Amino acid sequence: MTDNIEQSIHAIRIEQYGGPEVLQFKQISLPAPAPGQARVRLHAAGLNFIDIYRRRGDYPTDLPITPGLEGSGVVEAIGEGVTEVSIGDRVAYTGQPGAYAEAALVAASSLVPIPDSMSFTDAAAFPLQGMTAHYLINEYTKPKPDMVVLIHAAAGGMGLLLCQWAKHLKAKVIGTVSTKEKAELALQAGCDHVINYAEQDFVTEVKRITGNSGAELIIDGVGKDTFPGDLEAVSLRGTIVVFGSASGRIEPISPNVLQQKSVRLCGGSLFNYLLDRDELLMRSQDVIHGIQAGWLKLNVNHEFPLKDAAEAQKLLESRRSTGKIVLTIT
Repeated sequence: MTDNIEQSIHAIRIEQYGGPEVLQFKQISLPAPAPGQARVRLHAAGLNFIDIYRRRGDYPTDLPITPGLEGSGVVEAIGEGVTEVSIGDRVAYTGQPGAYAEAALVAASSLVPIPDSMSFTDAAAFPLQGMTAHYLINEYTKPKPDMVVLIHAAAGGMGLLLCQWAKHLKAKVIGTVSTKEKAELALQAGCDHVINYAEQDFVTEVKRITGNSGAELIIDGVGKDTFPGDLEAVSLRGTIVVFGSASGRIEPISPNVLQQKSVRLCGGSLFNYLLDRDELLMRSQDVIHGIQAGWLKLNVNHEFPLKDAAEAQKLLESRRSTGKIVLTIT
């Protein structure tokens, strides 16, 4: 069934790059779904650091745009040729623009079904971070019992999922955090040891905890501030996976530095691990199963109404938040 009616909706718009103040709550027109698209009436949108990179212009694009790459809601119209979803389906997605809005046009092939038992808030919280955790855990050096895994920013939305997943696989998990409050959250998520890098040198602590052998797997979404220490804290023949740059881009190094410990250095991006619908459904369903089984908890600790998106991004950018931040829409 197609819907050829253009809709007037409220959305957050970026018309120039800058700080959170450039996020404007405006009324815009949303076209009817094109072939292959579905219109999703959004109930919630997940915040991610990539939203901030795009707002600042780190990833330039043509303006104006509606930010947000992660949302959940109900399919209310479909374009020609859509077979993946039907009107009325409860769905979630990531990797499609425009989630900071009352509705969005989304490639139907990117939508994943969500169970009736899952709230829209949780459904907006899991796609990007949950599937990112899935590939980070499974695609490089998969944690196994007693393997030492170091996870930076362990109390953030991403870090908490990684800690739980590594612990589920019975690894020995070390997390880094910046406050005592975040340390408690990391411990609850399964960390065996937590390092407060505001008070301790994480390299020294990792070496102490491991008897000087280092971490066999380091998962780093912080970037510039932590990477030099990663090279010291990693074990012989260990693996470092970089998947973000919350503190800035990492300074260049010579590949020969990796020879000293025969280190494997990897860079990850979720969308390189979602190359077809089968892979999307596999990763999303694995995450949902973990949530339903109870060993994976989403920790949505902050909710803001759509019109307060600027305040939500300020909190995320300050790195004072814990867990996931979600915009509630309808």
